[in-house]
Amino acid sequence: MNKFRHIEEKFARVMMFLSTLIIVLTLCLIIFSILYRGLPSLNWAMLSQVPKGGFYFGKEGGILNAIIGSVYLAVGSTFLALIIGLPVALFMNTYLIKQVKLVNTIRFFLDLLWGVPSIVYGAFGFSIMIYLGMRTSLIAGIITVTLFIIPIMVRALDEVLKNVPQGLMEASLSLGSTRSELAYKVYLKQCIPGFITAILLSFGRAIGDAASVLFTTGYTDHIPTSLGQPAATLPLAIFFQLSSPIVEVQNRAYASALVLTVIILIISIVSRILTRHYKKNQIKF
Repeated sequence: MNKFRHIEEKFARVMMFLSTLIIVLTLCLIIFSILYRGLPSLNWAMLSQVPKGGFYFGKEGGILNAIIGSVYLAVGSTFLALIIGLPVALFMNTYLIKQVKLVNTIRFFLDLLWGVPSIVYGAFGFSIMIYLGMRTSLIAGIITVTLFIIPIMVRALDEVLKNVPQGLMEASLSLGSTRSELAYKVYLKQCIPGFITAILLSFGRAIGDAASVLFTTGYTDHIPTSLGQPAATLPLAIFFQLSSPIVEVQNRAYASALVLTVIILIISIVSRILTRHYKKNQIKF
């Protein structure tokens, strides 16, 4: 029996090691591929200019339009998702805390929405655009991506709030706080590190998704000056330029991928720094 358990443990350990190795190697191959093709093409002109001669056939110019468009889209949709998602998460964990079945049902549907492919949100956003008579534009993309990341935002905030010690709520209510004061004055301060992580996680999903904006933002070589204009994004820049027959344009796609990867990396680092900084203000139990 002991020998069988020893073999079982050894087999599990080998499988875990191999799985970790496969993930690390895959990540290294992806990063190497992006660096190998994208780094030689990346320069200041690439980052500071819009495409010249068209994003598909033009050999010159850069990806400034896609960088600015991605930032506009991600900031706008994350802001809207936070405004909508934060009250929902706080309501679930303060007013509905004793209605376990209802809260679990809400969580189930949010998880279901989280798992819906982003292309479905893109098709839904496109249907809304047709119904409202809208054209492809930055605002249409922001609305669609907001719908896409709201379940992510709410569930991430919810998981943070679930970890707040029960004693903190009981102490606040016993001292005469209302549930609104508990939510906005106690929970917000206690959960700032987790909230930052949830916001940056949603921002990362918003800036990196292509399918949800494929039908809604359109694509342009110019930087949008209003919400009603179409906008380019980095994921779509990779998608369109990589299919070009011109090598210089394909290399620009790899440069776009490198810039997108660096942005995601910066978001992760900033998230860890801010989380560590605000953890000092948490009440310890």
